[in-house]
Amino acid sequence: MDRPPPVPDTRSRILRTALDLFGAQGYQRTSLRQIADRLGLTKAGILYHFPSKEHLLVALAEPLVSDLEAALDRAARLPWPAARWAVLEGWLDTLLRHRRPLGTLYHDMTLLARGTTYARIMRLATRAYDLVAGPGATRAERIRAIQATGMLGDPIVFFADVPDEELRAALLDGAVRLLAEPAPPPGGGLPRPAQPTARSEPALPDGPTDDRREGPTEGRESGPAGRAAGPERVRPGRRRRAGRPPGLDPEQVRTARAMHDAGLYTVDQIAAGLGVSRATLYRHLRAADPTRPES
Repeated sequence: MDRPPPVPDTRSRILRTALDLFGAQGYQRTSLRQIADRLGLTKAGILYHFPSKEHLLVALAEPLVSDLEAALDRAARLPWPAARWAVLEGWLDTLLRHRRPLGTLYHDMTLLARGTTYARIMRLATRAYDLVAGPGATRAERIRAIQATGMLGDPIVFFADVPDEELRAALLDGAVRLLAEPAPPPGGGLPRPAQPTARSEPALPDGPTDDRREGPTEGRESGPAGRAAGPERVRPGRRRRAGRPPGLDPEQVRTARAMHDAGLYTVDQIAAGLGVSRATLYRHLRAADPTRPES
């Protein structure tokens, strides 16, 4: 026999009703008396669970904050640049999952400043910025990391009627354009090869082997930004020169091995994220571990 759904406890009912009223008429214009009347309780019954209206706001924020912490913990276990995309996707997915309380907090975030919740949010934001920027980032790279992470929240509030998937795709595309990175595959956390634009050199047609798609290292940036950039960037108007395709540097090989061993990504995703072909990736993996089979 199927069991009936559990009846929400009084505390959960209070939070749900408070969220409904905050969303409909705003936090400031909603009183504890209104919440109590909606539930058929007394004001004292509300205060028994929440000593003040601000405590209601803190309780509504807690699931969002906890999920952001968990998303950053997962991302921090990945090598960079996979961690960058795991942060952006995880941060965005968490905000979308908590769209309703996010709208209320957006307008009344300063009310959390007197407690510890606001400080937690600021620490999470700083940690997210660092993970997106990557190790050894320049000031300009750190600024772009803050922009890319910070711009994920506002559209969720202002485009409340847009479906999650449509909004998610648009927001990730904006972050990709800002960071000048190849786009991550859906749910993959790794960059895809960039598509040609009117200002970029058209991609060469596919040849008989995977390695034909790779070009020389000319035009590739140095440092963390260059390593994260995936496929090389070719200056407009300059053709790629023929020759042996580039390999991976030791740091990229370590990153590839870590991603492959984690079992979270396909070989094609790892190769695309590092800007090499599947064949080149296997060549480096086998060189690092001759017993490693192809998969």
